[in-house]
Amino acid sequence: MAKFLDKLLHYTTLISDHVWGWGPEFLGGFPLMVILLIGTGLVLTVVTGLVQVRRFFPATRLIMLGAARKDQSEQEQGDISPFQALMTALSATVGNGNIAGVATAIATGGPGAAFWMWVTAIFGMATKYGEAVLGVKYRRIAEDGTMSGGPMYYCQDGIGGTFGRSLGIMFAICGGITALIGTGNIFQSNSMAVAFNSQYNIPQWITGAVISTVTGLVIIGGIKRIGEVAGRLVPSMIILYFLGAIFVLILNAPEVPAAIALIFQSAFSPEAAFGAAVGIGIQQAVRFGVARGILSNESGLGSAPIAHGAARTKDPVRQGSIAMMGTFIDTIIVCSLTALVIVVTGSYNESIFMRGEEVGLTSTALTSEAFNRSLPSVGGLQLGGLIVSLGSFLFGLSTLIGWSYYGQQCAKYLFGIRIVKGYRVLFVVLLFLGSLLTGAHVQIVTNIGDIGNALMAFPNLIGLLFLTGIIRRLTLESYRKKESSIP
Repeated sequence: MAKFLDKLLHYTTLISDHVWGWGPEFLGGFPLMVILLIGTGLVLTVVTGLVQVRRFFPATRLIMLGAARKDQSEQEQGDISPFQALMTALSATVGNGNIAGVATAIATGGPGAAFWMWVTAIFGMATKYGEAVLGVKYRRIAEDGTMSGGPMYYCQDGIGGTFGRSLGIMFAICGGITALIGTGNIFQSNSMAVAFNSQYNIPQWITGAVISTVTGLVIIGGIKRIGEVAGRLVPSMIILYFLGAIFVLILNAPEVPAAIALIFQSAFSPEAAFGAAVGIGIQQAVRFGVARGILSNESGLGSAPIAHGAARTKDPVRQGSIAMMGTFIDTIIVCSLTALVIVVTGSYNESIFMRGEEVGLTSTALTSEAFNRSLPSVGGLQLGGLIVSLGSFLFGLSTLIGWSYYGQQCAKYLFGIRIVKGYRVLFVVLLFLGSLLTGAHVQIVTNIGDIGNALMAFPNLIGLLFLTGIIRRLTLESYRKKESSIP
């Protein structure tokens, strides 16, 4: 088994390096996926007239109304409220990418990787907006009476023809596989199991068994139960993690300005910040910042419009405005807190970026180290480790619930409704198996997540670029309306 895992580690690393590898000279040496992801966000930012700025406060108001259950969506067509759609999408995005993913980005790309996560998020807000607009416009009613939306439908029906259908099929295949063995499943269960094992010596199989049972009980109820659970779980877990991180930053308040300065300096010149001995350049900071940013907020990945396509709404622009705030909450708020805690406490000095792969920390262990450095121990219990472990569990659980729905919808698009029950069972089984990976083989999980993300993002981004005109028309029409449906 060890030899098999060694080979799997080697090949997944090789494939991941090629997928996110450096482009030819005419691309300036930057990865094609980085250019495509940020480029699409830039295009949508321009054609929508800076939608992430113009609709920021109206979208915030919509979210507040939804949280108070005053969004008046009960009579509109769809399965869940607009707020529940956002929470379902956030349940899938605010996961261990915010804890383990950010730590991995800093461990492998240096503190500067956090800056490139921010850049990805700013343009990613426009991308997420465009995805949700198309997700609602091209959604359809499935065989079981529920709403089905996402890149497979807007590629097939929006672009049309063999090309559009091929993009839809490619996305559905990659999305279904990624949900089973990548970002939305194994990465989450493994991070959760590792967190509890490192902090409390709980065997990984026990954690795996618990989360498999809980996840199975939720997803068997379909999107309505998922929406209800997400609507309650996501706000609570974000507030809990937010308070813990803010407390650490308050305790280290004098160091915060220097930490922010270090992030910016490292983003553009790691050698200047840490010395040539670090042996890492700006391309590595960009690569890991963007890759981990996409792993976290999923802008351009094509997953979020699947959830937003189920919202009770008749206005694509309204739902798109709500959707883009998911990227802001996930990366600009939650990921930034993790990054600042790691940098401000000096824990990045213990990472593999500074100390080498054999002795340095990464993933959840690095985040736990950062929290433990500032928060006290009570009765032998590390409060920092408790916050990270509990956050890892809740974030991971919410992501598992959200991604089980994404994968299910991709499978249903390809094979019809008869595949749903079998897909749910397979999802839970692989969830448990993923929790058992240990040591260096944990990198296999991250590699699979990176590969799956790129393969999902490619057809989705092509579809978005082809349908930019539709997004622009709907957006400009909403700007021109005297009585817009957006408050």
